[in-house]
Order: sequence, then C-alpha cells, then structure tokens
Amino acid sequence: MAMRMDDLGAGGGGCLGREKVGGVELLRLLTWLSPSFPIGAFAYSHGLEQAIHEGLIHDRESLRLWLEDLVSLGSGWNDAVLLAEAWRAARAQDSAALRALAELAEALAGGRERHMETMLQGEAFLRAAAPWTGVAEPAPLASPLAVGETAARAGLPLEAVLLACLHAFAANLLQGAVRLVPLGQSDALAILSALEAPLLAASARAACSTLEDLGSSTFLSDLMTLRHEALHSRVFRS
Repeated sequence: MAMRMDDLGAGGGGCLGREKVGGVELLRLLTWLSPSFPIGAFAYSHGLEQAIHEGLIHDRESLRLWLEDLVSLGSGWNDAVLLAEAWRAARAQDSAALRALAELAEALAGGRERHMETMLQGEAFLRAAAPWTGVAEPAPLASPLAVGETAARAGLPLEAVLLACLHAFAANLLQGAVRLVPLGQSDALAILSALEAPLLAASARAACSTLEDLGSSTFLSDLMTLRHEALHSRVFRS
C-alpha cells in the first residue's frame, strides 16, 4: 500500500476527518519520535530479552507475531489508547483528566521494570522536549501521556502521532531483538514491511478509542517482563 507523508494525519479511520500533517508539525513529529531523541529507549526490551532467553522468540516469524500482538492486543495498544486520551485532555485543557490518566497509566504498568520503562522514558521525553515546550522541570508522566500531551499542545494531529509512536515502539524492540536472536537486517526489514498494515490499523482504531477500549491479552509478554527482573545476565533494563 503506497502512502505519502502528507497523507499521515488524524482520522485515517474516518472518525476525525482528514487533517494533514506537514511543515513544522511533520518536522517536530519526526524529531520527537526519532531513535536519536534522547529518551533511552534503546536500553529497554519490554520483556523480549527474557522471551528470547526462553526460546519463545527464535526466528523472524515468531518475532513478527510477538510485535504485532503487542501493537494490536497488548501493551502497545494500551499505550496508544492512553496517548489518545492524554491528547484529548490536553486539547481540552482538562488538568483533572490528565491527573487521573497519570494514575491510571502507572497502575497499568505491570511490574517494576515495566513501570520504570514507561516512567523514565516519559520523564526523559519531557526534558528533551523542553526547547519546544519551555518546561525545564516537568512533572513525571508515563511515556504515552508525555507524548500525547506534548503533541496536543504543539497542535500535532492525533492519528499521525499515534502512528509515529507505535512505529517507534515496534522499531525499537525490533532492533533489540535483531541483536539477541540474532537476525539479519533483511529479516528486520521484512518484519517492518509486514507490520505496516497492523500499525496503520492500530493507530486508526486508537484515534477513535476511549478508556473503555483498554485491555491486553498478551499475558506471555507481561510474564516475560516479570521474569526478566530475575535474569542474571542481561543486556537490557527490561
């Protein structure tokens, strides 16, 4: 499926219209969700290291299915729903809703490492975004809320932010798994190609979501994150 960069925008699924992203908005989105943006995402495997250690992920297909499930049915999906809610609350300047979301996002982080992963990356994102926001000492926020609130205040369209964030999430985990399985770059590119449709579908669905759509059915991923806390020899922090 061919898609131009100016086709990215809120409402690809039809619920928010066809708002385009381009110019300064596109530039900021590319910067904030770039692997070079200093949030330390490379240090976290989201439980993949343990899953590879136990043989649950061992080749290209098992990795592809694992990532697709995270984005469509698991923690990636929940983060997308939380991001969308934070974006809407920030647009409405609803500070009470943002505070409630902050508590909910922390509660949904199952286990010490998952909590550390989302909170430290959220803090790092807000600090790194200070040149754009002017907020040098931000309050702690989980990663999807930090991105959603910042993007909304910058006027970035929701579905474009969701798609970029989900892609960054999957691509970061993919790069870690390529080193651990190990897999070649050709395998990694094939997985990225196969993930295009699930990423587009999840971002469009999340743009129309509410908190009633929160829910995960990726129990093994959660279990691997918990077991990783006791893994003796490790490369990643989660």
